[in-house]
Amino acid sequence: MSRDVSTLGRADSWEGVRAVVAGFGASGAAAVDNLLHLGASVHAVAEAASPSVRERAELLEVLGARIDIREGATAGLPAEPADIDVLVVSPGFRPDAPIVAAAREAGIPVWGEVELAWRLRDPAHPAPWLCVTGTNGKTTTVQMLDSILRAAGLRSVAAGNVGLPLTEAVMDPEPYDVLAVELSSFQLHYTETMAAESAAVLNLAEDHLDWYAGPSAMEDYARDKGRIYQGVQRACVYNVADPATERLVREADVVEGTRAIGFTLGTPGVGMLGVVEDILVDRAFIEERATSAAELCTLDELASSAPHFVANALAAAALARAHGISQAAVREGLRSFRPDGHRIALVAERDGVAWVDDSKATNPHAAASSLAAYEPVVWVAGGLAKGASFDDLVRTAATRLRAAVLIGRDRHVIAEALSRHAPDVPVIEVDLPETGAVGELDLMRRVVAAAAEAAQPGDTVLLAPGCASMDQFTDYAARGDAFAAAVREHVGE
Repeated sequence: MSRDVSTLGRADSWEGVRAVVAGFGASGAAAVDNLLHLGASVHAVAEAASPSVRERAELLEVLGARIDIREGATAGLPAEPADIDVLVVSPGFRPDAPIVAAAREAGIPVWGEVELAWRLRDPAHPAPWLCVTGTNGKTTTVQMLDSILRAAGLRSVAAGNVGLPLTEAVMDPEPYDVLAVELSSFQLHYTETMAAESAAVLNLAEDHLDWYAGPSAMEDYARDKGRIYQGVQRACVYNVADPATERLVREADVVEGTRAIGFTLGTPGVGMLGVVEDILVDRAFIEERATSAAELCTLDELASSAPHFVANALAAAALARAHGISQAAVREGLRSFRPDGHRIALVAERDGVAWVDDSKATNPHAAASSLAAYEPVVWVAGGLAKGASFDDLVRTAATRLRAAVLIGRDRHVIAEALSRHAPDVPVIEVDLPETGAVGELDLMRRVVAAAAEAAQPGDTVLLAPGCASMDQFTDYAARGDAFAAAVREHVGE
């Protein structure tokens, strides 16, 4: 007989609960570990794992988990439905994945690791969650927010889709004061009861349309993003330049008294954060907001003045201010923040040409934001397009482009968009040789050579692929590393 897990939390006994965990990445392994700690019986299944993950699996098996990592392990439920009380699914599993569909059909609760973590918060010290989602900028914004919270003297951590898995964060023996939480649409799809103190949707654009299939894919994607606002208690932060984010706020069921707070790169209205004469200002969280604005920091104090970076800073500041963080701590947190590698990172500058690595721009919206920060640009792009279109990007950026150097399986999608909307922009396709393998660095050497040939003094060669990387590289970081290494070779550093 199945056990009802709907009301179980950290203070309850999980003895006798039979949990299946699908996927054994960072969040899956954390779910297994903490379910075992609570006393549940755990059966984890996954299709593949790296050697380091397999080592973790062996340790968890010693602690009592049953772990099955092999091809076909997630093709269905690993036991009879009557013998499973809950399925905890990693975010990579689509709603129509066989194991998810089988659980739904059998009436088995399906949680994501985020939902599990929310249920396992310490009732004596339930650290509030400040949550961020959006097509682009999530990681940078959450890391900025964490920097601000730490500058205010709070014990904070970046968690969720970046940093620490949320189950590990909430189960830490030393409670956090607050969590800066990045959430993807995949993670949000599998949430039910999570309710952030404040939340932000940074932007909405085509992405992951290989995960959200069918004619309503974009609507389903936006709906999952909007789940971040459900139950919010203090502030729903939205992007004034992206009306779809404000619409999600209007549609959300929130706690009475919750405020809608906009952020804009222009002059802010009352109840917004924005920019006035190169100063980031707050007209939302001060008493005199009807007639004045409070200075947070200047553009010169940020690591980059690129528009999307400034927008991320404003969103992070809005969430922090909603939590009661002072102007001084916001300034210090933003001043001290430096983005991770492969995000608008200047690699080298030689003979008047700047070489910039934004390999993290893995969809057209992110690439468009990056392109908007530079002019003229030799654009390095391509990879796995994930079903996205590049027409809007090219139409907007056409006048900025000196040339385009295209790589990857779906480079033809970008080439066709360039042909339609920027026919005068030279296009150089760097293909793999017909025979033999080519390494990541060798491929980027060809890219850099082609870009150098096209670039003129005053240009920026920008790696902003607009695509995922796994067709030719291990991940976006490996792509950026190879680009940076090839650039340094080229300039003689």
